[in-house]
Amino acid sequence: MKHLLSLALIVFVAFSAHAAEVGRQFIRIATEATDLILSTAPNGRLYQVYLGPKLLHEEDFGHFSPYTRRGSDSSAATRGWEAYMTAGMEDYFEPALQVTHADGNMSSLLKYASSQTNQIDENVTETIVTLKDDAYPLEVKLHYVAYARENIIKTWSEIVHQEKKPVLLHRYASGIIYFERPSYYLTEFSGDWAQEMQMNHQQLQFGKKMIDTKLGSRAAMHAYPFFELGFGQPAEESRGEVVMGTIGWTGNYRFTFEVDNLKNLRVLAGINPFASTYELQPGEVFTTPEFIFTRSDEGKGQASRNFHDWARNYQLKDGNGDRLTLLNNWENTAFTFDEKILGELMKEAKHLGVDMFLLDDGWFGNKYPRNNDRAGLGDWEAMESKLPNGVPGLVRLAKEAGVKFGIWIEPEMVNPKSELMEKHPDWAIRLPNRETYYYRNQLVLDLSNPEVQDHVFGVVDKLMTENPEIAYFKWDCNSPITNVYSPYLKEKQNQLYVNHVRGVYNVFKRVKEKYPDLPMMLCSGGGARCDYEALKYFTEFWCSDNTDPVERLFIQWGFSQFFPTKAMCAHVTSWNKNTSIKFRVDVAMMCKLGFDIGLKELSDDELAYCQQAVSNYNRLKPVILEGDFFRLVSPYETNHTAVMHVSKAKDKALVYAYDIYPRFQEKTFAVRLQGLDPERMYKVEEINLMPGAKSRFAQNGQVFSGDYLMKVGLYALTPQTLQSRILEVTAQ
Repeated sequence: MKHLLSLALIVFVAFSAHAAEVGRQFIRIATEATDLILSTAPNGRLYQVYLGPKLLHEEDFGHFSPYTRRGSDSSAATRGWEAYMTAGMEDYFEPALQVTHADGNMSSLLKYASSQTNQIDENVTETIVTLKDDAYPLEVKLHYVAYARENIIKTWSEIVHQEKKPVLLHRYASGIIYFERPSYYLTEFSGDWAQEMQMNHQQLQFGKKMIDTKLGSRAAMHAYPFFELGFGQPAEESRGEVVMGTIGWTGNYRFTFEVDNLKNLRVLAGINPFASTYELQPGEVFTTPEFIFTRSDEGKGQASRNFHDWARNYQLKDGNGDRLTLLNNWENTAFTFDEKILGELMKEAKHLGVDMFLLDDGWFGNKYPRNNDRAGLGDWEAMESKLPNGVPGLVRLAKEAGVKFGIWIEPEMVNPKSELMEKHPDWAIRLPNRETYYYRNQLVLDLSNPEVQDHVFGVVDKLMTENPEIAYFKWDCNSPITNVYSPYLKEKQNQLYVNHVRGVYNVFKRVKEKYPDLPMMLCSGGGARCDYEALKYFTEFWCSDNTDPVERLFIQWGFSQFFPTKAMCAHVTSWNKNTSIKFRVDVAMMCKLGFDIGLKELSDDELAYCQQAVSNYNRLKPVILEGDFFRLVSPYETNHTAVMHVSKAKDKALVYAYDIYPRFQEKTFAVRLQGLDPERMYKVEEINLMPGAKSRFAQNGQVFSGDYLMKVGLYALTPQTLQSRILEVTAQ
């Protein structure tokens, strides 16, 4: 087996035994549950002929036609579902590639040249398909990576040419997939600061629907880079065919959903071409972001678990590693603190039982002290008036308190009131001939500039070199790109949005290469950075600045569609004091747990409860961080919500049940669990009780079969307002 897996290259065998046309080749991109099948045609071009449940018999492939069928007419048309459709030819719809050649010709026609499949390991294969223009030295390589067990396919393209002069790329999608169904329903995710990841549904009709962003940085502030497709009905949790997709790009992206005149749907994903015509030099390879998708015949719940497993195993930094619980100071102190106050908070972190103290904004700047958000960004020296012993003094205090130390940075940004801006005004993205607009009193540094990349990397490198015991970075990004002009790019302004993001990745890569074991939180004024390319370099992300636990139930429900809970940071704060400390902690415990609250504002019982909850969380981390996640009761459809984690061995589960705002004497129904072994017996016990409180859960302590729990369920919900309970389910 090892010898077979070590083969550098396996040439894909063409299936043609029953092909309708002589010489056709079939390229199969397969997981354990899904087939994506491409086919050549007599005209030399490559078409998608199938995307659906995995087929059992390869000899059936020959029945697929590469061309579009017109109604009841069985004669083949000349148009089909091209694997990477180009502009300027006979197809009238949205192209994947639009090029202006060096001679001004705006057409391209790609023909199949070759394909090969590389076996990465026993679970992963990469198929590379080469297409070439029949009239110009233009080449496109389509990459497809299939993760068999996780049922994930990701695709991207590489574009290169050998014309004598540059060509212009106007559109350059990562990939395109097609569907033929009676009806299509889209779930999209939108929001704003403190309203992240809100779900909306609509039926797709003839024409185009686009989801995109033009913000450049903090790109997902209004529209999130995810979608769900339901066929015949909106995507449901536990039944029906569903396709879910996302793109790994931390800048402007675009999804295009186009229903054509034959009621077929094409989905294109890629960088948003808005203001981004790219001048591609001869020999330069343009690599698009990864378009990642999965399909399920068991609803979006299974599709989500596909993403969760894939992220932990392949994409998320330290995806199978542990996560640190923490106490943050922001909600407690904001900008008003000094070394003594922080030292006391570190002792509180130890008393609470968490792993780490995280220092947030406001620790830096001397000429322009960071005492508010109007000054200091860019000047990453500890503020002497607050921190006379600098960051080394804080690391020492944390060590004395018995906790690890983490710190907040926002190195991609600059305030106009900063020494950095005085020294390097040309490092900021801003217009040379118009009044400057400041979003949140700051500007975005021009990461297309290698000098700026060195500066941003240097912020982390200097802190780590001087303080190698720093255990964690919270990396923020609070402004979109405004005043869109790069002093560095000069006449190539159309490449700013692309080159800036490439510069961001260059910095991320350098940090990861030098500090591979350094945990980092991806933050952007909340959840406005949440893509899987950035998460190659970050262990987790901050879902929202909104820590009201009621709002968090919706936000976490949305993000859980695509992310494992270990990637989603959730903190206990003082937001919404109408909720109990128990309710707030129980909401945060379903994700990566943290606290951002002063212990002095808690009663003795509340503090004791939090300490016990941290102890429970640490004990149950293998289930919470590594288990399968099931959404049981939707807050969008009821006045309650419930979710659960199940260990991979199915020997332990946690059920989280929340009553939000039930109607007066509202009837509640049993919550049917999922993911258990129907043949095993399970004991159900309520945990996370306030000191001295007894469980009011009528089924507490009882033993049930997994079959009963999944078919009948537990009465875990109540008609009371803002109540919560966590049930530990243990195999006997």
